[in-house]
Amino acid sequence: MILMAYDTRWDKIGKALEYINLDGFEFREYQANIIDAVLKNGNTLVVLPTGLGKTVIGIGIIADSLSKGRKALLLAPTKPLAEQHYNNLLGRLKIPNEKIVLFTGKIGKTSRKELALNASVIVATPQTIANDLKQANMSLVDFGCAIFDECHRAVGRYAYTYIANECSINDVLIVGLTASPGSKKEKINALVKTLNIRHIEIRISSDPDVSKYVMSKEMHVKTVGKTPTMESIAALMRPKIEESLSGLNKMGFLHFRNFESIPKGRLLQAGTEISKLQAPNYKYAALFNYVKLLHLSHAYDLLLTEGIYPFSKYFESLEKREKKSRSVEHILGNENIIKARNMAREAIERGEEHPKVLAALDIIRSNSQKSTIIFAQYRTTIKMLTDYLNGAGYSAMQFVGKKEGMTQQLQEQTIQDFRNGKFKVLVASSIGEEGLDIPSVDVVIFYEPIPNEIRNIQRRGRTGRFRAGDIYILITRGTKDEVYFYISGQKERKMFGLVRTINEKLKLKRSGEARNQTTL
Repeated sequence: MILMAYDTRWDKIGKALEYINLDGFEFREYQANIIDAVLKNGNTLVVLPTGLGKTVIGIGIIADSLSKGRKALLLAPTKPLAEQHYNNLLGRLKIPNEKIVLFTGKIGKTSRKELALNASVIVATPQTIANDLKQANMSLVDFGCAIFDECHRAVGRYAYTYIANECSINDVLIVGLTASPGSKKEKINALVKTLNIRHIEIRISSDPDVSKYVMSKEMHVKTVGKTPTMESIAALMRPKIEESLSGLNKMGFLHFRNFESIPKGRLLQAGTEISKLQAPNYKYAALFNYVKLLHLSHAYDLLLTEGIYPFSKYFESLEKREKKSRSVEHILGNENIIKARNMAREAIERGEEHPKVLAALDIIRSNSQKSTIIFAQYRTTIKMLTDYLNGAGYSAMQFVGKKEGMTQQLQEQTIQDFRNGKFKVLVASSIGEEGLDIPSVDVVIFYEPIPNEIRNIQRRGRTGRFRAGDIYILITRGTKDEVYFYISGQKERKMFGLVRTINEKLKLKRSGEARNQTTL
């Protein structure tokens, strides 16, 4: 994105240019067009693939606000991402650095109030701003725009929702930035309603105006089978799972013959239904079977899609509970489960694991000079993979959230070491998908497919930002991996169609408003 001279085609964004340092900015027509569309249409949702410069669009809108003598607010969902935006703005806006301030919970309330009065641009985490607005520690009266990064979070009771409402009351221009707003019509409509969106600007990688800027990402799907040990353990598990399902079916819940075909959402819904039962004995019997089904089916999926070690550790976690329900006691005392656990322990002792682990090792071996992120769902899987890779001679570090015991300081140090090449493989939980300044990598490995289009897009976006990248998805044949892989692709295709349909309705609404204004 580096040019030596200012490109006059940026002139189309008007007086905002006076407040932007364009050194090193390559002119991209779609960015200028999107900025222009936002200023013409009002509150806008910008849906743009990762790595295509949503931040540049935000800077353009902020600069326009400054050119009109108004302040600007840029919100990011996490402190590291807010810091990243803050540092970026320091080098890009032609205003004194002290006029750009960063607000997080670490800055005291009194200091924030004073800083807010003198600042032209505030970069902040949403919780901090929401609290200040609620406590009258800050006002949006003088603000011209608010940029909501990762705006797909603006649903429910999240702080973005409250701030967006305050922006609407104060006539502040709202711009939502995201790579993926979701695949459900209800969710996208809720996002549009929350942010009071009047217009949507959407691009996909194949669109003519962005395709030349998209680095190639080659997708590889690697399928593996189940080992004889995994099959044997699964065979011991099935009768107990089927027994629990049969008990629920007889009581009028679920109505599935095969437990492997129960969607996770439907299983959780059954739990909600059971919790609402009034008859104590009936409710207790239903809960007994339901809790058994929940634990056993989860352990079964861990075995077949994650590994023998995660399977074994899950039962250990049940055993370590100080207070065990009758269902858990029943599971741990069952002969088949005891045999399954013993079989798993013996397999671990002789070094046997899921074929996915070997598949991941093969990918890393063939890309040994490249930086790699492996995404995995569970903490135990992450530990297993990290230990295995280091044992095989490949430098790997795990990257998990604060709840899993990794402090923010350790997170930042790990990312810095990864950026500096001190190790080649980062094994990450969902914490690595968004909200942290993780550098672009050459290879992304999905240890398992996930049926969530937003998270899929975020994971894939970790590669192919500045150079070509490879994406590998590991799938165990005959398991939920196959279902989730299909669902994720289907949801993503649906998402873009829904966004465009909703945008057409917004256009019609704006046209109607314009006609009414003309009539008046």
